[in-house]
Amino acid sequence: MTEDSQHMAPDAVHTSDRDLWPALARGWRGKCPKCGSGPLLHSYLKVNDTCTVCREELYHHQADDGPAYLTILIVGHIMAPMLLFTFTMWRPEPLTLFTIFAVGCVGLSLYLLPRLKGAIVGFQWARHMHGF
Repeated sequence: MTEDSQHMAPDAVHTSDRDLWPALARGWRGKCPKCGSGPLLHSYLKVNDTCTVCREELYHHQADDGPAYLTILIVGHIMAPMLLFTFTMWRPEPLTLFTIFAVGCVGLSLYLLPRLKGAIVGFQWARHMHGF
C-alpha cells in the first residue's frame, strides 16, 4: 500500500479495482458485471443468486424502484415530444394516436426495464454497494 492510499477513505481504495463503464455495459446486456458471460437475470427481472460462470455472489444487489423511475423518465422524454410532433404534423384520429403511442410506451418500457436494472446492478457491483 502506498502512502497516498493510506490516507484515502476505505471505499476509495476498493472502487479502483472494478471499472464502472464495463460493469454498466455488462449489466445493460444482462450479463454478470464481473465476467460478462453468465446471465445476470432470470424470469425477466429477478437477479440470480450467483453467476453460473464465475460464481460471483449477486444475491445482495437490490435495484428497488430505480429501474422503474429511470424507465418512466426515459420513455416520457422520448414519447412526449414524439406525441406532440405527430399530433401537430398529421392530426391523426385520437384513437389511432392513443393506440400507436400506448403500444410504443409499453414496448419501450418492456425493453428498457431489464436493461436498466442490469445497469444499476452493474453500478452497485463496481462501487462495492453490497446490501443496504
